[in-house]
Amino acid sequence: MLPDQMNDGVRRAGATGPGHRRRPVTAAVLGLVAVVASLLLAGLPAGAAPPAEYVKYYTVAASYQGAPETLGGIAKRFLGTADRSVEIFTLNVGRTQLDGRKLTDPKVLRPGWHLVLPWDAVGTGLLYGLLPQKAPKAPKPAASASAKPDQPAPAPTPAAGAAPKAGNPATVPSAAPKPTYKKGQCAAASTSDSPSNWAALRLAPEQAWTHSRGKGQLVAIVDSGIDGSLAQLAGRVALGSDVVSGSGRGNTDCLGTGTGMAGIIVAKPTDGSALSGLAPEATVMPVRIVTTKAKARVSDQVAGIEVATSAGATVIALGSYVNTGNAEVAQAIATAVSRNVVVVYGAPTKATPAGPEIVKGGGGLLRVGGVGVGGQPAAAYRPGAVDVVAPGLNVTTLGVTGTGVLAGNGTPYAVAFAAAQAALVRSAYPGLDAAQVTNRLKVTADKLSDAEPDNRYGHGMINPAAALTRELAEERQPVIPPAKRTLDDGSTPGGRTLALIIVGVVGLVAAALLALRVRRLVSPDQDEPADGPTDRGPDTRTAPVGGPLPGSPPPAAGKVAGSVDTHRPAPGTPTAAPDPTSVSAAPRQATPAVRE
Repeated sequence: MLPDQMNDGVRRAGATGPGHRRRPVTAAVLGLVAVVASLLLAGLPAGAAPPAEYVKYYTVAASYQGAPETLGGIAKRFLGTADRSVEIFTLNVGRTQLDGRKLTDPKVLRPGWHLVLPWDAVGTGLLYGLLPQKAPKAPKPAASASAKPDQPAPAPTPAAGAAPKAGNPATVPSAAPKPTYKKGQCAAASTSDSPSNWAALRLAPEQAWTHSRGKGQLVAIVDSGIDGSLAQLAGRVALGSDVVSGSGRGNTDCLGTGTGMAGIIVAKPTDGSALSGLAPEATVMPVRIVTTKAKARVSDQVAGIEVATSAGATVIALGSYVNTGNAEVAQAIATAVSRNVVVVYGAPTKATPAGPEIVKGGGGLLRVGGVGVGGQPAAAYRPGAVDVVAPGLNVTTLGVTGTGVLAGNGTPYAVAFAAAQAALVRSAYPGLDAAQVTNRLKVTADKLSDAEPDNRYGHGMINPAAALTRELAEERQPVIPPAKRTLDDGSTPGGRTLALIIVGVVGLVAAALLALRVRRLVSPDQDEPADGPTDRGPDTRTAPVGGPLPGSPPPAAGKVAGSVDTHRPAPGTPTAAPDPTSVSAAPRQATPAVRE
């Protein structure tokens, strides 16, 4: 519509009817809006979609457990209830699939369709990343012989040194880029590609935060320090320790890896960043063992672990500058574990020299491997040396010196995710010891293969929500064996209470007996019956002159009246004559008899 024609229509519309003086203005405004809208729509290609973003999605299989796939079954499997099938339908209705068709009927699903699922969906078979834009090539028979028909094939691992393909989140560099900085300055940037949110989608931290946010836990990061000036870390970074310089402060960072790990653990959203750490209410303690050179002395590694242990850290996250294969380092780690500290560190690689590595997956220790969105490893880990895996490729974190939110690659970021989950568990279950915490992280992980543990993935991908909610039969046993329990052990309140009750009862009985004895000493006759005692010993009272005591039997023959035979001599012993002066003219007071 041309402007002159539009004005003509406005004049005609406003020339008739009541209120025609106001109608031209209203019509002109509506006409202008229509023109602008038509121009905008004309400028967009047909079927244009909003910018692509990372999502959780599921590829519909031909069947599941022998039955055709349904929205209700998918919702029950990944969301816990079939009632949420409506949410899946709403997210996918009308979107063109790779075969050119669209989801219009909730009862009709076709194999190969990609269904976007809600953020809290969890389970084996979920994929994370950009929705595929073209159908994948048919796999070769030899490569698919071992694959299950209802399980999507994992993304291929990129060859070493291969350049990543544009738009494919599964093919990202497996090695973290080196930070760039001038001599004497800190790193200006440490990034690879644009950051993605696949790690947050995969771990679904919101499900875990209803049970724990890591409050009260101190996570020590033994690495390059932490940039404590960042707004996303305000209030969550302790001063820490700079082991290299001995300044006593570790809240500066030149290499950036320590800050990146801290962002994964405790970062909070700000005006310019939506990044949120996995344990946002925990506190991180930077222990700086490197400055501008990415190599730490053995003595600094040992001192860093000892400082973290002495400071009261409940979880220690070891960065890539710590060599766990060194004997001295291994001893420092063993000491930390003996003091009930969870120690999390990167799984050894094939290139790592063999040494007295402390671990064989023991209690209180957790070996972590990093993986990408398609399951590709962040490094060539030694087979069988991985306990669990966590996001380690193209993960969103923080940079130093004002670089803001960026993408990070490397095993230390996977270590940070696992350490944050350990903090969540320690906060939710304060009665668990370090060995029980690491065991909980292992057994609640999402399996990534049929083998458990797997040579590549160990027990699988960490699952924060499952680690906080699942009941484990092995935890019903007491942490301390009964033979080692004492009355002073705070973990046995029942035994202490019983002991206090017994002591109290004994004290009351003793006090009652003492009071009764004092009472009898003071007033012996108050507890006797009115008729007098029945088992009293010989009466020592003196009878009045001329007769016996009242109520006493008559004296035996040969006895002198008025005397009392209290001490009978042995036969043949001469007796003294009675003293007439011992008999009083008036009756004497009776002498009380004392009972023992």
